[in-house]
Amino acid sequence: MTADQLRALIAAGLPCDHIEVEGDGRHWSAVIVSPAFNGLRRVQRHQRVYATLGTRMHTDEVHALSMQTLTPDEWAAQGG
Repeated sequence: MTADQLRALIAAGLPCDHIEVEGDGRHWSAVIVSPAFNGLRRVQRHQRVYATLGTRMHTDEVHALSMQTLTPDEWAAQGG
């Protein structure tokens, strides 16, 4: 799995205004900005991303994913 592949998988499953992905092929960190996160708690936002990745989280294609999940308004407030 490459950063571009992971970014594309997330973007295919969620409407995203911004995605940053970094990692070493197994351990990843991501900043994901999506209007789909409006009104959701952090754990619910992460569950949406995990659902998008599906079995890849269970088959070890993505061993670990650390996420910062933001709404567009939260992203703008941080200067994004």
